[in-house]
Amino acid sequence: MDENTRRAALDYHRYPQPGKLRIEPTKRMVNQRDLALAYSPGVAAPCIDIAEDPEKAMDYTARGNLVAVISNGTAVLGLGAIGALASKPVMEGKAVLFKKFADIDVFDIEVDTTDPEKFIEAVALLEPTFGGINLEDIKAPECFAIEAELKKRMNIPVFHDDQHGTAIVVAAAVRNALVLQGKTLADAKLVTSGAGAAALACVDLLVSMGLPIENVTLTDKDGVIHSGREGMLPNMARYARTTNARSLPDVLPGANLFLGLSAPGVLKPEWLPLMAPNPLIFALANPEPEIRPEAAREARPDAIIATGRSDYPNQVNNVLCFPYIFRGALDARATEINEAMKVAAADAIANLARMPAHDSVAQAYGGRKLAFGPDYIIPTPFDPRLIAEIACAVAKAAMDSGVAKRQLDLEAYKRQLTQQNARSAQLMLPVFEAARGAQRRIAYGEGEDERVLRAIQDALDEGIVRPVIVARRRILEQKLPDMGLRFQLDRDVEVVDPETDHLLMGELVEGYRAVAARKGVSGAEVVRHVYRRPSVTAAMLLRTGRVDAALVGGNSDYWGEVEHAMRIIDRMPGSSRVYALSGLILDAGALFITDTHMVPDPTPEQIAEMALLGATELKHFGLTPRVALLSHSNFGASHSPSARKMREAFKLVRQAAPELMVDGEMHADAALSQGLRERLIPDSRFEGSANLLVMPNLDAANITLTALSASSSSPTVGPMLVGLAQPIHVLTPGVTARGILNLTAIAAAEVEREG
Repeated sequence: MDENTRRAALDYHRYPQPGKLRIEPTKRMVNQRDLALAYSPGVAAPCIDIAEDPEKAMDYTARGNLVAVISNGTAVLGLGAIGALASKPVMEGKAVLFKKFADIDVFDIEVDTTDPEKFIEAVALLEPTFGGINLEDIKAPECFAIEAELKKRMNIPVFHDDQHGTAIVVAAAVRNALVLQGKTLADAKLVTSGAGAAALACVDLLVSMGLPIENVTLTDKDGVIHSGREGMLPNMARYARTTNARSLPDVLPGANLFLGLSAPGVLKPEWLPLMAPNPLIFALANPEPEIRPEAAREARPDAIIATGRSDYPNQVNNVLCFPYIFRGALDARATEINEAMKVAAADAIANLARMPAHDSVAQAYGGRKLAFGPDYIIPTPFDPRLIAEIACAVAKAAMDSGVAKRQLDLEAYKRQLTQQNARSAQLMLPVFEAARGAQRRIAYGEGEDERVLRAIQDALDEGIVRPVIVARRRILEQKLPDMGLRFQLDRDVEVVDPETDHLLMGELVEGYRAVAARKGVSGAEVVRHVYRRPSVTAAMLLRTGRVDAALVGGNSDYWGEVEHAMRIIDRMPGSSRVYALSGLILDAGALFITDTHMVPDPTPEQIAEMALLGATELKHFGLTPRVALLSHSNFGASHSPSARKMREAFKLVRQAAPELMVDGEMHADAALSQGLRERLIPDSRFEGSANLLVMPNLDAANITLTALSASSSSPTVGPMLVGLAQPIHVLTPGVTARGILNLTAIAAAEVEREG
């Protein structure tokens, strides 16, 4: 890790408050009665009921949605035995993934002992608190005994994710890769590099799903696991083979599946021709795999390759399963996570990859091919169907295998999970994924602003952009070392310097003169604008095709910067105006508002237009638009000009896009509450909470945006300008480096879609 990344990671964990988690109440507590119900004397009522029937703890407490992530820090990924306390940031990170992907609450617990018996006793005593236990980063062989004993003693799910999470995703990927080759697990001949907890769990699950045990050969750092080897654990000994082979290349001939869970570079390209035709190469060591995919591809063009990395196809990532396995287990009130549930999860993941890509995923990935094939054998982590498909499959397996205490209506449960997934706290993830690797050229007008420079460093680290900075080179040469930024001028970024790049600037002046002469800019002002207004320079770089997108403004009046941009960049064909769409990442989900910055008092036609443009943008975030046209009036209750305007706009939207989930005019509370909406009208045109609020005027939109942002401390996305023919966005003066990074990804993904 370089020093700049180290410092950034430390600041991320330290500010604005230490850590990544906090506890918040789920019930109001605003008066004496609330206090009396929450604590004494009211709390006695559920206590008595639970004492009489322990199952009622699931009804009256948070236990049914509470998981413990527990470690002793003896095998932290990439760090080793760093101890319980030092492992806490990792456990908090795992807790965040549970919450963000499956809305499961987590307490992270770090147990300060390396004695397995003490660890087991400490965890077992916690059963009354939790609905499930996720063991994490515990070294082998102790992890096997710890999990086995806790599963025996505890009546709630106990799951060691390092073993079984990896195994489930590997099993799904292997099954699909074999399908592409017209084979089954019975045809597989497996060689591993690694015989630790994760590798053994993978092999165990594959064997339980049909891989013949005699087709398995394990190797580790000491060579082949053979029958004459001493000191083998029982988990390992069942796979020991009678053979004279002692090294990895000795056992590769004829193998059609390599499974690496070991160390970087242990699989040499020159060994790959030994493998059978069309081999599967799963090099899962992270961050550096057993063999780089490009090297494996060169040696074996017929291979299907998977890694643990996000920058290659077929990433084997535990986040594809563990949040959803616990979701299904908790909701079915399972007493354990058994083999049937793990197989069901693997099958659900495999089946999802064979389905046509979800529309939202296809749009979010900017047209990248996401069809079942050699480079797509497992779904992306951002597929919105994961939670419904996997959790339902796990819950069904729990019920079918007799470990569920609760029988679920699976169709209703699936609908509930699908709606829950709309609470997209991961709003920007698919956008970054769509932008990653495209390396689009983006111009930054305010290239000397420290927020912009930090955002550029982050964008380079994300691999989403080739920056073009409008700035004075002499200023950048002073600033970059002082700020500790790693990128280099002319190597990592291109600089357009108005002080020295006179040939380019002269061409931009002439281009601007042709554009602006009939738009109120005098001949004398043309040169001054291009040289002295970096927003104009950046916009002209975009107009003349020297860059793919531009971000301008951030240090001056927003509307003034918009005026400069719109003088240069044409409107989208068929668009009458340009509008601003802004997003909020709230605890309840992503919420977009339009028009927050551009048109003071839009007409019904303009409101309809902004609604349709906004709905299109939401799809690019992987969201299904649910559009509410807001007013002080609910469904015809008022005949004021504003209410009539919104009613007319609603009719126009329905005519233009009859398939769009849109309703109005309505109050904001009706837009955000399905229950209230159903009481007001019997035929609401969308389910759940609206995620796009279309406002009757600029005041309402901007006030709502700023009030929600300030009151909730929620991060904002945008404003994004929609209705322009080329991607250019204007930064507000209050924008942060993170906000600039988000707009960078949005612009890059937009170019990639149009690409």
